[in-house]
Amino acid sequence: MVSADAARNIVGIIGNVISFGLFLSPVPTFVTIIKKKDVEEFKADPYLATLLNCMLWVFYGLPIVHPNSILVVTINGVGLVVEGAYLITYFIYAPNKKRLRMLLVLAVEAVFMVIVVLAVMLAAHTHEKRSMIVGILCIIFGAMMYASPLTVMGQVIKTKSVEYMPFFLSLVSFANGCCWTAYALIKFDLYITIPNGLGALFGLAQLVLYGCYYKSTPKKDKKAKNVELPTVVNNNTVGGGNVSVTVER
Repeated sequence: MVSADAARNIVGIIGNVISFGLFLSPVPTFVTIIKKKDVEEFKADPYLATLLNCMLWVFYGLPIVHPNSILVVTINGVGLVVEGAYLITYFIYAPNKKRLRMLLVLAVEAVFMVIVVLAVMLAAHTHEKRSMIVGILCIIFGAMMYASPLTVMGQVIKTKSVEYMPFFLSLVSFANGCCWTAYALIKFDLYITIPNGLGALFGLAQLVLYGCYYKSTPKKDKKAKNVELPTVVNNNTVGGGNVSVTVER
């Protein structure tokens, strides 16, 4: 008989693997940026938002805040490194105006995290209170990113085309949300359950839409050449946090 702790660890490890794949999803975008030596119309916002979410979830998973959550720390720690690499690349190839804006947002995020850490450590003296404060912040900031999948799904319904909503990414997003929801439910953790439950629902909704509009999607060889395609931002819940994936079309 597998214990609850062992089952939770197994599910968490699987979740780490899936989440890592999602963190790497924007790699083609940055390969394009490096090749062209220009960020073009791509924005740093998704990566800045993901960086903040990862910082909050790393703090949440630390033993001083929420014990026995090391797998939340590991994947979001990896997310910090990956998002940092994306932002460094963006900074190198961005014009000065975009660089300054990115640095300003990073400064605000750094100050915010210092205030959060100091306030939690000085004002809350139990794990329960610390978990509640940081967990609520994670849910709030994660919720701010949930509108993006709705935008993508709205575009699918409007155009009756799934061209801008890749099946594999939607499938992995659904699997990721389910995996981390299961992780949170084995030893109930409300603050991980809420964002990842929503992530699973959004992933499922995207798969349903894919099934509904796949046949009505125009084939690429029938499309006119040299058509400029928009950039689609798709936010996926990852390990209690969120990863914003900009997919190059």
